[in-house]
Amino acid sequence: MSYLGVENSLTGRRWVGPDPEVTRQAEHLVQRTTLSHPLCSILARLGVSAEEAESFLTPTMRALLPDPRSLKDMETAAARFLRAVRERQRIAVFADYDVDGGASAALLIDWLRQMGRSATLYVPDRIDEGYGPNVPAMTALAADHDLIICVDCGTLSHEPIAATRGMAEVVVLDHHLGGETLPDCVAVVNPNRQDEDGALAHLCAAAVVFLMLVEAGRQLREAGARGPDLMAALDLVALATVADVAPLKGVNRAFVHQGLKVMAGRARPGLVALSDVARLERAPAAYHLGYVMGPRINAGGRIGKADLGARLLACDQPAEAQAMAERLDQLNTERREIEASVRAAALAQAEARGLDAPLVWAAEDGWHPGVVGIVASRLKEQTNRPSVVIGFDGDEGKGSGRSVQGVDLGAAIQRLASEGLLVKGGGHKMAAGLTVMRDQLEPAMARLSELLARQGAGQGGAADLRVDGVLMPAAATVDLVEQLERAGPFGAAVPGPRFALPDMQIRFVRRVGQGHLKLSVSDGLGTTLDVIAFSAFEGPLGPALEDHQGARFHLAGKLDINFWQGRSTVQLRLDDAAPAAESA
Repeated sequence: MSYLGVENSLTGRRWVGPDPEVTRQAEHLVQRTTLSHPLCSILARLGVSAEEAESFLTPTMRALLPDPRSLKDMETAAARFLRAVRERQRIAVFADYDVDGGASAALLIDWLRQMGRSATLYVPDRIDEGYGPNVPAMTALAADHDLIICVDCGTLSHEPIAATRGMAEVVVLDHHLGGETLPDCVAVVNPNRQDEDGALAHLCAAAVVFLMLVEAGRQLREAGARGPDLMAALDLVALATVADVAPLKGVNRAFVHQGLKVMAGRARPGLVALSDVARLERAPAAYHLGYVMGPRINAGGRIGKADLGARLLACDQPAEAQAMAERLDQLNTERREIEASVRAAALAQAEARGLDAPLVWAAEDGWHPGVVGIVASRLKEQTNRPSVVIGFDGDEGKGSGRSVQGVDLGAAIQRLASEGLLVKGGGHKMAAGLTVMRDQLEPAMARLSELLARQGAGQGGAADLRVDGVLMPAAATVDLVEQLERAGPFGAAVPGPRFALPDMQIRFVRRVGQGHLKLSVSDGLGTTLDVIAFSAFEGPLGPALEDHQGARFHLAGKLDINFWQGRSTVQLRLDDAAPAAESA
């Protein structure tokens, strides 16, 4: 049954309220605890019992951190790393060009700096070298270093790692899906190796690096020595966890919860400069990591100098960090312009092909490899289908894909590579990359569509919009938002609280920024609430609300605290709307 009678919203979705069992559990929590009803509703949806509530609301590293040694090769990796430190060997860090790779590299570089050591950072160019280790780069690094640590990459890099044999040793710290065999190196620490049990499959690469440093600290203590304070490094782990869309469950909750506290202390020059250039007037929340800071760090790897994000995160000089943050901010603006052009063309092509298939895809000459992943994400969000976008340079196309819940895109793309339809490909459940030759494009996409259909892709229309309850503007207070944040952090696999505001009258509306819409709405009882609809004009929301002609709407979205000139006010980040009269 639809919520508030909304069967077909402005974005074509049905609104769905909490299950009856969740409602009953929420009432039980209200009776058994001193917590507010809205907070109990969220805890009930997350399956938290009255006995677990207090510990859940205060996640700690002590309670949730897994034993690093539960991962295969962990002790070996940490021991080899410490030997390089002890013997003053030359260390190189080969990192992926995204936020997770940059944060992983920065964790190692910062730890080594505090131990009086240094490391060479190498980040491959997205266009010239592509993802992961390659033979020329690894051979060159091996000639000048004793140990190469591959972070957020390397699990499938058999040939490039083999090229280092006899010159340098290699340790891989990764989280991407492993193949049937592992590269021949000192250690491959990866919770997504095929011989792992999957208990830690939700970790990003920076979390794997952090666990390796925890193990290194343990081995140092056993030897009567001490390593750096790892709690101070949790800001980097939190950033990578959110930006890499890792599920915010288990220890990932503690990583982000504690990491945000560290970030609020403004001790890391790179993150301080990034916050300032993004004009954040408050300590970052999980939302800012994913939508404000993450895209700026990624911009270097997408359309600029590949190692810029990693160097910013590892930087310990405020003036240098400020200059890099400003450059990344500029690159991010350029990236948005490129993305908008590719997105419009990709959507038109996908619509012509049909948006109801198990796979939505688009490919064209000259599309920038740095934005195809973002465009694939936009297509996925718009269609509720796994999406792939490919840019061709000559006969070779480099693409990126994004998936929906319950459909393992990485495994499907890896299978295509093993069948010879792709030059290479891999990733994880929700995101993957691929390289394909032009003459294999159509058969590869047809085969991928077939594999994804077997997993259930394409069986539904636009995703239902889940709503946690009704809220009136007078109840939307700063105190309520702060209460709800205790149940977070929210993000991948743990959607934030979403409330419906019924029968709202639009008092004020205007366009702001790059296609956003600012509104003020009232319940007719004298209370108003500010509303922001980001990217409203990319779909039907913006035009319908801007030209409201006095009509009343049901609104659905998430509450947020807006800081402006020293004042804190509540606003609704709008997800959807529906005409109130038609839904009644």
